[in-house]
Amino acid sequence: MTIAITGASGKLGRLAIEHLKTLTDPAGIVALARTPSAVAGLGVATRAFDYTRPETMAEALQGVTTLALISSNDFNDRVGQHRAVIAAAQAAGVARLVYSSILKADRSPLLIAADHAATEQILAGSGLAPTILRNGWYTENWTENLGGALAAGALIGSAGQARFTPATRADFAQALAIVTADPAFAHQTLELAGDEGFTLAELAAEVSRRTGKALPYDDLPGGVYQSILESVGLPTGFARMLVDADVKAAEGWLAEDSGTLRRLLGRPTTRLASALDAALP
Repeated sequence: MTIAITGASGKLGRLAIEHLKTLTDPAGIVALARTPSAVAGLGVATRAFDYTRPETMAEALQGVTTLALISSNDFNDRVGQHRAVIAAAQAAGVARLVYSSILKADRSPLLIAADHAATEQILAGSGLAPTILRNGWYTENWTENLGGALAAGALIGSAGQARFTPATRADFAQALAIVTADPAFAHQTLELAGDEGFTLAELAAEVSRRTGKALPYDDLPGGVYQSILESVGLPTGFARMLVDADVKAAEGWLAEDSGTLRRLLGRPTTRLASALDAALP
């Protein structure tokens, strides 16, 4: 069995490959990246794989039996890029494809969910044996930006009292590796989220307690929050997506309590306290 992972130079891809090497022979793993030299240190075979060059994809997938497709971060034509990857997998004779989607993608009203739902539909009609990992928000969506929040004196958002159940990138990467390595997960859709839920006000309070610095949560109207995000350099479309996710999170679209991720990992998901230990000085 040969397993290939797209986006291998990204944070999720790198972590997934490190986990995968503990589950299967590293000689059967292929790291796919736009620039193969960027993943040369992973200790597995590397191949050039560019979402924007579909004419080269099928050749890069020759001999691959299972492909893990980490979703593209191109919000202009993400579905088109995914469609090209799936078509290349078909042409190359790939048997199984694992896709990183988003929580409740088939029914979620979040703007970001539309591309994932469309990709899932394409995959369903592809003839490949699909496994869909519907991932919740990363804990790092907040913890990686705490320095800026502390410097500004407030954690900002538009989520109100919405409750999130995120997991760390490492948790999701381990899940991706486990599922990709095991053909028994073919034709399954898994809703994955962390064990521990919190509101942004609770997150801010915990950061305040740990740092000794007052960090209130400042809940803003969506338009105001978007303007701030754009003012610090985020593209308009990406800022709109983040605001939309915050606003609709109040309806429960980024919370999930099935415990599927915990059972898949065979352990509790990483606690917020541990994620903050890693993020804060």
